[in-house]
Amino acid sequence: MTAERIALVTGANRGLGRNAALALAARGVRVVVTHRGDADGAEETARRVHAAGGTAAVVRLDISDVSSFGAFASELSGLLDRWGASRLDIVVNNAGVGVFGPLETVTTNDFDTVFGTNVRGTFFLIQSLVPMLAKGARVINVSSSLTRHTSPATSVYSASKAAVEALSRTLAAELGPRDIRVNSIAPGPTATDFNGGAMRDDAGMRRGLAAQTALGRVGEPEEIGDAIDTLASEGLHWMTAQRIEVSGGALL
Repeated sequence: MTAERIALVTGANRGLGRNAALALAARGVRVVVTHRGDADGAEETARRVHAAGGTAAVVRLDISDVSSFGAFASELSGLLDRWGASRLDIVVNNAGVGVFGPLETVTTNDFDTVFGTNVRGTFFLIQSLVPMLAKGARVINVSSSLTRHTSPATSVYSASKAAVEALSRTLAAELGPRDIRVNSIAPGPTATDFNGGAMRDDAGMRRGLAAQTALGRVGEPEEIGDAIDTLASEGLHWMTAQRIEVSGGALL
């Protein structure tokens, strides 16, 4: 990659999104950091990029609000103009929500929130960005290892991520003639603040999962960021329509 490449990372105000932004910036990619409402977190991500000698800008984006995508695309276009560019080279669809609970406790609102954000929002954001994607662009959709193995009380979240993987394969076929690659990356148990930081803060949970993981521990967010950066690299230019799991061999 060259310093001229530009990436959009959704939900880059914390966790996996922040680490993806930092990994891409370390390779010389300019990064658009989006957030739904955590402006301070997004600015901290941008600050870290700048401190490392990179370039970043912060833009608010709520992927559950499809009606806002037109205005977002216009704002993004203006930002690209200021950077002397007209195209995006990398899109990392990381932003998402998880609502967890057993079958009998899940409400229609829970279901609609998860699918409305993780599937509907991802789909229509890609649709709105297609006119801005450069020839050879990469679209990376963040899924979950939960589409391969099962865990109690995760049915709606897991189903939404399975839909994201199916979406990725189909869009890879649709966008392939434009030389655009679309892949999904499926993190395993990772010590972030997702779901209230359970994986990060609950030592007992980490020990239990570590005992069921080939590499003997849960993942760190930096490792997922590095994997996303690798998937966006020129070294994987012949890869599309694939699901790449980064889980340390969890629950094999």
